[in-house]
Amino acid sequence: MAGRRSLGREFGWLWAAFAVSSYGTGLGFGALPLIAVLVLHSGPTQVAALAAAGRAVGALLAVPLGPWVEFRHKRPVMVSMDLIRFAALMSIPAMFALGRLTFAQLLLVSVVVAAADIAFKAASGAYLKALVPSQDLLVANGRFESTTWTSTMVGPPLGGAAIGLFGPVTTVIADAVSYLLSALGIRAIGGTEPGPSRTGAPRLRAGDLLDGWRYILGHRTLRPLLLNSIVVNGLIMASGPLLAVLLLGPLGFTPWQYGLVFAAPCIGGLVGSRLAHPLAARFGQRRMMLLTGVLRAVWPIGLAFVGPGVPGMALIIFVQLGLVTCCGLFNPLLATYRLDHTEPDRVARTLSAWSISSSAAIAAMTALWGLLAAVTSPRTAIAAAGVLLLATPLLLPRRESAPGPEPAGAEEAVDRV
Repeated sequence: MAGRRSLGREFGWLWAAFAVSSYGTGLGFGALPLIAVLVLHSGPTQVAALAAAGRAVGALLAVPLGPWVEFRHKRPVMVSMDLIRFAALMSIPAMFALGRLTFAQLLLVSVVVAAADIAFKAASGAYLKALVPSQDLLVANGRFESTTWTSTMVGPPLGGAAIGLFGPVTTVIADAVSYLLSALGIRAIGGTEPGPSRTGAPRLRAGDLLDGWRYILGHRTLRPLLLNSIVVNGLIMASGPLLAVLLLGPLGFTPWQYGLVFAAPCIGGLVGSRLAHPLAARFGQRRMMLLTGVLRAVWPIGLAFVGPGVPGMALIIFVQLGLVTCCGLFNPLLATYRLDHTEPDRVARTLSAWSISSSAAIAAMTALWGLLAAVTSPRTAIAAAGVLLLATPLLLPRRESAPGPEPAGAEEAVDRV
């Protein structure tokens, strides 16, 4: 099968590094808010601030990192970002053991990790484009996506059990160690990395910071895809905390039921990611991307009708299974399409701008939907997000754009600094 063919020893090490960090992240899912509640006895406002502010400030700090990453060798950057995340996370159990852990430290760690995540993704995307032939990019991205969903399905339940057995900072330690192992895996790739497109770069200018956004906004297909992605991801993520409040509060779900209804559907993400390559080969990559982009928008409205008990659990699993399957198909198709349609010397800046935009949008929409839920109700806010998601397919690109440079007029707009 095409999806099982070898992509080389170097990709094997990269995939192994990605897998170990993904499982570490799965084990540590929700660890910082949990520590804030169980150890520091923080209230809802502080927990919400930890989730939103960490992502927003981390995105802001990552703005200069895209141009900085672009003109440097990517593997050293990836290793550095892994080590930064390892050190930041390990500071939590260290201060916990000394009895000096504070909420301010949790907030600082969340900011540092968020910024390092963005820089790592920018470097790894650029490195993958140089490492894997264009015809194999979808296979590679499908493997990354399947690993993500597997770790999401397995990690949080195991993490919850580990916290119950060994204490609240256990999964933070596991997450930190996973980044250290990831750094070692990336170092093990070896070989000679292609040099950056420009070496000995002068000091960054203010205009360079916006280069990634200029490229995206000057591209007739990447522009609508970015807008679609940030709106869809923002609305889905903004509904998450409200659904937790609804299920664990008025509807009376127990914690294990809450975990089950979100862990079980992750099998759909695994299935979808494995089907992405064969379906794209049969029906066309762009056609499948647009189809799954439409289908993923129709599911979340069903969450507004969830009720208590077994029927409510069944409805959530059904809706989440459909949503996650469509996302598992869409995400590797989008990642591959984005790499194919981005010039090699602009990949890091483009991916950095994309991640920053997504993080900022998620933070803003999470805060806005929290206010909407306070004024109305969690169910009403969830319904509003679902209705708006039904309109997001209108943001998908209508026309194809060939990979490579844009026409002259668009290129001039992109290059303007």
